[in-house]
Amino acid sequence: MPFIPGGTSDWPDAGLPGIRINPDSLVPQIVDDEAVAAALAASTDPGDLIFVRLVEGHPAEAAELLAEARYNDPAALRLRIFEADVLRVSHRVDRAVELFRQLLAETRGTPDEADIRQLLGRSYFASGNIAAAVDNFAKELDLRVSGSADAALIYASTVALQRARDVLDRAS
Repeated sequence: MPFIPGGTSDWPDAGLPGIRINPDSLVPQIVDDEAVAAALAASTDPGDLIFVRLVEGHPAEAAELLAEARYNDPAALRLRIFEADVLRVSHRVDRAVELFRQLLAETRGTPDEADIRQLLGRSYFASGNIAAAVDNFAKELDLRVSGSADAALIYASTVALQRARDVLDRAS
């Protein structure tokens, strides 16, 4: 595990033990290899391994795993999200944004909308469209607060929104 100055204890949780959201890049990062290995060993969800391969920066391997998982469950939203994330990690951010926008249209008004807005915001952030990232992160935070989401999700939303606003402020 690489040394991370200042530690990672205040980084938002990414949904799998040992992985947190880097508050500067807004991208999931492995912070504890042993915790990730233990989580994968205990998991029966193919999405967990796909997620780890994406975080590790192995989009081709993630895409292969994803193809098999989608064959078994073609309509699963989580797997469709990973399809867009494979595009983002493969530096095809414009296509990832397009797919996340399609998923947003399908999930608008549902509990999944906040998750899609977060991922769409991350993709906009990665593409340099910071104003669009701020807009999506703000809407995501509003949805999480109004929906009484878990405190960890609200914290992750707050960190993402603040980071995007900081970058936007520095650019103006």
